[in-house]
Amino acid sequence: MSKKQAMGRGLDAILGSPETDITSKDISGNYVVGAVAELAISQIEANPFQPRNEFEDEALMELADSIQKQGIIQPITVRKMGLDKYQLISGERRLRASKMAGLNKIPAFIRVANDEQMLEMALVENIQRENLNAIEIAISYTRLIEECKITQEELSNRVGKKRSTISNYIRLLKLPAEVQIALSQNQISMGHARSLISIEDLGVQLRILESIISKDLSVRETESLVKELINPIDKIERKKSTYLPSNYLSYRNQLNSLLSSRVELKKNAKGGGKITIPYSGEADLIRIISLLEQ
Repeated sequence: MSKKQAMGRGLDAILGSPETDITSKDISGNYVVGAVAELAISQIEANPFQPRNEFEDEALMELADSIQKQGIIQPITVRKMGLDKYQLISGERRLRASKMAGLNKIPAFIRVANDEQMLEMALVENIQRENLNAIEIAISYTRLIEECKITQEELSNRVGKKRSTISNYIRLLKLPAEVQIALSQNQISMGHARSLISIEDLGVQLRILESIISKDLSVRETESLVKELINPIDKIERKKSTYLPSNYLSYRNQLNSLLSSRVELKKNAKGGGKITIPYSGEADLIRIISLLEQ
């Protein structure tokens, strides 16, 4: 059979063709490890290590409709548990959508995996392929590190993400539940959430969260708000330093006139301050120095 003849055919037809059949059965007629098989959906049990708990009904319906029209494009992956019994490793959306589409069978890769390998494969597959929210990704990264006993550097290599990116996701789990829920429900972005991490006071975090949602604050506006709350003294000092009494304004004007330059004069709460004299180049600097020496 030529490639041209195979194009346009559904995966079901290709897998069912004796010319392309790569399934394998043992002497009893059961599928064996390493095969790609058409398995009865009733023989496949859920993956206990599935990191994703929620699936959007609308997205599943769209996938189910696609499956009814096009068939399964990518087989799911299962591990053999016993006689005609399999456990899902990856592809839960495809499995759920196939059930919704009314299918009785589904193409599947059959492989062997212990529980730790099962967890790792399921987590990595979901991180790379599913539209997980930031909290689900953070939980998956954490489980991979803790339960599969790998370092962040090893995880970085396996999922193809920078180590700093992984760290930023994991830090999200330090946030209070209310913030994590808002992030998982797309009420706030990851940028908003990261701004709140630096705040230690739970009450303040929740007040800012409420402001972000009710006032539709941007990430930059949130960062500014957080900075002001963390350093309120600096903010007060800045305000005090910008205020100049009338006599100081007169002094500044005299300096401007004397030096022919826009002199900046600052006064702090203790009576001290700072004079800043800008210059445009070396010649201008020499000019100012000569005036000061007079």
